Amino acid sequence: MEEKIPDFVVNSKKYELVSPEYFSEDADLIEESKNDREKFWERVGNNIYWYRKFDRVLEGDFPDFKFYTGGISNVYKNLVGIHVESGSGNRAALIFESETGNRSFYTYSMLARNVNKLARALKNLGMKKGSRIAIFMPNIPETLISILACYKGGYIFNTIFSGFSSKALKDRIDDFEPDIIITADGTYRRSAVVNLKEKVDQMLYSRPHKTIVVRNIGIDIEIHRDDLSFEDLIENSDELIEDEKLEANETGLVFYTSGTTGKPKGIVHSGIAFLVNDKFYAKHQLALKAGDVLWCTADIGWLTMHIWGIIGALSNGITTIFYEGALDYPSIENFYRVIERYQVTKLFVAPTVIRMLMRSENKDSKRDLVKSVRLIGLVGEPLNPEAWHWMRNNFPKVYINNTWGQTETAGTPLSGIAFHTSMKPGSSGIEFYGVKCEIVDENGNSVGINRPGNLVIKHPIPMMVRDIWHDHDRYLREYFGPVKGYYFTYDVAVMDGDGHFWVLGRNDDVINVAGHRLSTMEMESAVMGDRRVAECAAIGVPDTVKGIVPVIFYSLRFGYAYDESIDEDIRNTIVKDIGKIANPDAVIAVKEMPKTPSGKILRRFLRDIFVYGNTRGDATGLENPASIESVRSAIEESREK
Repeated sequence: MEEKIPDFVVNSKKYELVSPEYFSEDADLIEESKNDREKFWERVGNNIYWYRKFDRVLEGDFPDFKFYTGGISNVYKNLVGIHVESGSGNRAALIFESETGNRSFYTYSMLARNVNKLARALKNLGMKKGSRIAIFMPNIPETLISILACYKGGYIFNTIFSGFSSKALKDRIDDFEPDIIITADGTYRRSAVVNLKEKVDQMLYSRPHKTIVVRNIGIDIEIHRDDLSFEDLIENSDELIEDEKLEANETGLVFYTSGTTGKPKGIVHSGIAFLVNDKFYAKHQLALKAGDVLWCTADIGWLTMHIWGIIGALSNGITTIFYEGALDYPSIENFYRVIERYQVTKLFVAPTVIRMLMRSENKDSKRDLVKSVRLIGLVGEPLNPEAWHWMRNNFPKVYINNTWGQTETAGTPLSGIAFHTSMKPGSSGIEFYGVKCEIVDENGNSVGINRPGNLVIKHPIPMMVRDIWHDHDRYLREYFGPVKGYYFTYDVAVMDGDGHFWVLGRNDDVINVAGHRLSTMEMESAVMGDRRVAECAAIGVPDTVKGIVPVIFYSLRFGYAYDESIDEDIRNTIVKDIGKIANPDAVIAVKEMPKTPSGKILRRFLRDIFVYGNTRGDATGLENPASIESVRSAIEESREK
């Protein structure tokens, strides 16, 4: 690992933004969270409604730990029920808008009625506490209603990115083994129809289940014996259903993310502890207050939408926006008009969105359209300082809160305290309340200030991963094997002298493309299905819009001659097996890959040659040093096409 760190870390400047939106109690909480972790988490735990108060705040440590043991509650109760019961049912809960122009809204009371109907219908179909439901839908109101119904009934659920292919969908369904799949007939993406029901039908089912279908865009679909109408279930279900009571550590959701082996892994999160943690974190990371309108632009298949757009927003009683389709369709004006139309006060996006705005910038100022925005939160990939300064210049008086988190951490353990922590362009913030991080070497020793190393978390927090679905050994091995006693993030980071963390990227073979975490191994497995391919390697390289994009290198089996159609076949295979989000930026045929004497392909050398034109590490130990020039020539030829 190189010792040199980026200049923007060394030369970082502090920016202050004083605002009345800062919570005055934050200063006291900072010290308490550092000096008495259990007392702090007890205070946080008292912020939700409990049917039965917890007996203990924390039991155990990594890898087996529990928070709020004995505490009984329900997530839906805390997201919707308490607001209706307190007389705030007429407050706007959900604003929905589609790229087609379709719009609707739901108050907390309207949500409550529809959620009860669906939860009752699911129970009538045989669902009970612990039953499993998969949700394969776009960002539409029925998706939120389905999630809340799962929370109300105590059903374990997952949501799957609607852009995934049938094969990627099948991989996740086969592992989760749901009793019911909830999907839509289809959705629109840049006016093109995406047939979701067709993708579900294309799966080869390994076990029986029912499919509930939402009539979202009205396209023709095949109706099978076990298909049910979402609308009919809602219409014919009126009887009230009680909230299912769950212990704080019982499983609430299983969220799939790509792993280093290529096989997606189901990250197990508790329902109640996830709620407790993220209600508090969202409030203080976004300075959420009554009257706020939050637009989290993430897809429901990304845990970010759950953290902020659902748990964070509704538990704090504010209004959340669900947007279906492409943010910049039919033009980038659409993005700005949504902010103006609903007077969005808090915006949460991936850095990709900001780079998209930068790329589409014209001479016409948009400052009047975005003057309602008080805070921009970001997560998902490194934020370049240029994008930070662009936000600073184009969104007046906005607090920029770039954060760091993972599917496994649920929320963001690194973040600024809104309107309190000094901003630094590109920084991922500080250790947030109750969190203790460290930058260590391969042996677990601290590397000190301003030196890159492996980011680890030293103590559990309530919202963190509890297991991997059906694979406890993998949970222990992947997260707690590399550095004993600590949670290993697989991210490389630097901590500066002010306590700010700078997350520089991954140190495994998983890449973030436009905020979506994809496995290079999953891509390579798809490519190796082509009988003409002998070897392949997928890498992630920087992109001005998406942050990171995949590039595929491959070599042919003996007896096959290169043809440009092979490149296209490989590209089509990846899109078919994984989805358009994984479409490679480049597909490059090489005569041979750079390898170690043991035969391991040196993907970091491929990345260096593609980005910098040469290797940045010691290449003297290569089994085949001549491969460096061969790869360089192949890249140049590819760029000339």
